[in-house]
Amino acid sequence: LRDGVGLISESRHSEAMAQGLKDNGGVYLVPGFTGLGAPWWNPEARGTVVGLTRDSGPAHFVRAALEALAYQTRDLLDALYADGAPRLDRLKVDGGVTANAFAMQFVADICEVEVERPAFQEMTALGAAWLAALGCGLIDDLTPVAAEAPAVWTPRMTSGERDRLLDGWRRAVKAAIVAAPTQEAP
Repeated sequence: LRDGVGLISESRHSEAMAQGLKDNGGVYLVPGFTGLGAPWWNPEARGTVVGLTRDSGPAHFVRAALEALAYQTRDLLDALYADGAPRLDRLKVDGGVTANAFAMQFVADICEVEVERPAFQEMTALGAAWLAALGCGLIDDLTPVAAEAPAVWTPRMTSGERDRLLDGWRRAVKAAIVAAPTQEAP
């Protein structure tokens, strides 16, 4: 959205754009830019946008991209649950997109779990730094230091709204799969 399509100049602008809409307007973005991974496993699928109308604008694309993060997370959680994994009460997240409160609330709503973001959002980098410090003898163990309280988002979407949105997402994924180029026999 920022680097490729140029809909936003800075990632932080995506939150305000998404929140500026009352809903997604029926627009779904399936980010199959290199095919679809788990749980769909279709390497031929392509990125697809469905549900566009004359009323759709740049904010709908931005919101659809942020919402896709939640839908994909829900797809993975559903696959885990189907394989017998215990249900999660809380999902711990980190990384750049976690600065987007709209996206994190939407993940909580669609996945029906609390979403927890640490005060320091780049935990992968912090973990690598801790391991490097341990390896160099700068610290003796990996006992974490006291951290600020995390931000937590609690699901607040109605089940009817969630079901409607998930149905739209699943139809969009099926459209991306159907539209995928087919490989012809040699």
